[in-house]
Amino acid sequence: MLNLHRLFLLRELSRLETMSAIAREHSLSPSAVSQQLSQLEREAKVTLFEQSGRRVSLTDAGVRLARRAEELLGLVETAEAELVSARGEAGGVLRVASFQTPLIVLAPVAVSVLEQRHPRMRIEIAQREVEAAYEGLLAHRFDVILGEDYPGGQQVVRRGTDREELLRDPLLLVLPDHGPASEVRRLADLAEMPWALDPEGTRTGAWERTYLRAAGVEPWVRFDTPDPLLQVHLVRSGHAVAFVPGLIAAEHLGGTRVLRLLGDPHRGLYTAARAGAREHPSLLAFRAALLEAAEALGDLPDLDELPA
Repeated sequence: MLNLHRLFLLRELSRLETMSAIAREHSLSPSAVSQQLSQLEREAKVTLFEQSGRRVSLTDAGVRLARRAEELLGLVETAEAELVSARGEAGGVLRVASFQTPLIVLAPVAVSVLEQRHPRMRIEIAQREVEAAYEGLLAHRFDVILGEDYPGGQQVVRRGTDREELLRDPLLLVLPDHGPASEVRRLADLAEMPWALDPEGTRTGAWERTYLRAAGVEPWVRFDTPDPLLQVHLVRSGHAVAFVPGLIAAEHLGGTRVLRLLGDPHRGLYTAARAGAREHPSLLAFRAALLEAAEALGDLPDLDELPA
């Protein structure tokens, strides 16, 4: 019988393409990974992979077995979820990865709900950007992640995962409440102002620059940071202007001037888990608590719209 752990490593080889990448991802030595996969090949009695430079290419048989391994791993997770359901209560450890703004606003409420309703459940949350969170989810380091999509960007859907929409979050402009920037009436008036933007290679940073350039503004990025609270602090102190998600607008934008953007752009927030675990009681409880936290958010006040 083929070993489940070795099948998992073969699935990881199809995803990561090198033995050293698998070793880094799972805190193993490259030699240990190589030995386990070689043993799987002997058990299968067929060639599963071939060395191609630093990368390893799966043979046709290896590709087919890696796909079956993914299906089998999903079935094992489904069986585990069914056993937990039979015991009748969410429990154990749920490992979550999320980017910053849901951690600031939604996670505290969700954790409080879970502590009250599911005392046998323990939740552990790590801050990760979406790409790193997905890698950890597929590597089984996390059980569920929070992600985001931006207008005009490609929706992120990974094979073998179950995605559930959480909320639509308006994207806003935040200006100092004093000084020249506080007096602007159009987005084009901000062409000479210093900006605090997310790094260009991120989804947020790419959307911000695309939106500004579409309005004829080539931003002067004085502060390059992915931290929205730091961006707001820099705006409040009069040193920058920035975009912010509506999720943090209610409690964290005091001392600033907040405006809606032309076209009312929104980002989409979602959760993603491995498909085999979609009915796990702890995952269902977490998603329900997050939705409750999202529904408890107050409506944004009426805001002026800043034309392009």
